[in-house]
Amino acid sequence: MNSTVELPLWFVWLFLSIAVLWLLQHFLLPSARWVLRRRANKLIDEVNSRLALQLPSFKLTKRTVLVDRLSYHPHVIEMIDQLAREEDIPREALMQRVNTYAREIVPAFNALVYFKGAYWLARHVVHTFYRVRLGFSEDETLKDISPDSSVVFLMNHRSNMDYILATYLAAERTALSYAVGEWARIWPLQQLIRAMGGYFVRRDSGDPLYRRVLECYVQMAAQGGVPQAVFPEGKLSLDGHLKPAKLGLLGYMTRGFDPDGERDIVFIPVGINYDRVMEDRSLLRSLEQLPRRSSLFAMGVIIKHVSKVAWKKLLGTRYKNGYACVNFGVPVSLRAWMKERSLGLNQLNDVTPLAADMMQRIGNIVPILPVSLVTTVIIADPLRSFSILELKADVLALLNQLQQAGYRAYIPRGDDNYAVDVGVRMLVMRGALLEADGLLQANPDEQQLLNYYANSIRHLVESLP
Repeated sequence: MNSTVELPLWFVWLFLSIAVLWLLQHFLLPSARWVLRRRANKLIDEVNSRLALQLPSFKLTKRTVLVDRLSYHPHVIEMIDQLAREEDIPREALMQRVNTYAREIVPAFNALVYFKGAYWLARHVVHTFYRVRLGFSEDETLKDISPDSSVVFLMNHRSNMDYILATYLAAERTALSYAVGEWARIWPLQQLIRAMGGYFVRRDSGDPLYRRVLECYVQMAAQGGVPQAVFPEGKLSLDGHLKPAKLGLLGYMTRGFDPDGERDIVFIPVGINYDRVMEDRSLLRSLEQLPRRSSLFAMGVIIKHVSKVAWKKLLGTRYKNGYACVNFGVPVSLRAWMKERSLGLNQLNDVTPLAADMMQRIGNIVPILPVSLVTTVIIADPLRSFSILELKADVLALLNQLQQAGYRAYIPRGDDNYAVDVGVRMLVMRGALLEADGLLQANPDEQQLLNYYANSIRHLVESLP
């Protein structure tokens, strides 16, 4: 006699769900992780064979390990003990804060995300908006840097595009780790930045415990040989001028540095410039301390700009935002720099001279671009009306002086006349230059904008004899 067993439908679904979860946990997920890990290891071997600065083991260490290592760093524990005594705060509460800070700061570098996703995205983004050029690079000297050295790229900060531009142009040399402000802590940008090796910094935090955790991470990364990218100015330049360096991150990296130790720190100055900084008007509004535009207004501006670009592309009359150029300078060994000044262990207590020297080196290699050349000539006599021949004569005379002084200009197509035409066209399109009866004159309503672009090379012009 046949008998049947009836099972409730919910029980069948529960059984199937448990079976699927078991398969995922024991077969599918481990297999997927093995495939991804194999691809990542293969990619790491591939990029290390062509990078001038190879990926250090610190960068490839699991994030949880780095978080624990940072949380229990001797200097962090010392600060916890001090605060527990002085402010009568339970050590458990302080340790919880430290763990929060450590998880916030420590990146989660992923080679696949960096070299496949981020590089692809950076390349497409920068080429969509700019004609990207590598002006000058000391690639041969990069190859001579000892693998035991910690390399730090120091660059001026013109635009939020700097992160993307430098990532793209440095990808054939190394994988950079950035200190990024709190503005980028939004989903999914936060996860992407962490996967690219970036770490977040609360720039205005007055919490001594947070500053100690950040300091220890920066030192751990430097001692681990992680190539880092730092904007010494700290924030974007609101008026276009090159600003003095802030000493925070630079001081953290160099504190306790031993010039006779095993690991050197090598600084590489990087100069960045644009024919058009996309957030220039927002920066100038901030300079005047005007109220921020509403989100609705900002969205309207974006829609209008995208529509205008799409229409011009359809008509075949679209121009990109001019040139974006990066110069990589001569590497500077901190060991050699200190020995030249007879400084030994713990004698670099004041990093101001080092910061000033690095900022001067950065300033000296800021690319001279068409728009900065034309605006420099225009603002010297803003009421004057120029014929195109007169303007070219004055711009080329200035260019000749700057080049003779050893400063580096990027000349599109190697044609001086074409470079002036590019600068004039960009400024006329934006309404900063007015054109009437064959003459060019500064638009008095755009004086600030003209000054902003001239300021990018003002320090070079002022150094001329």
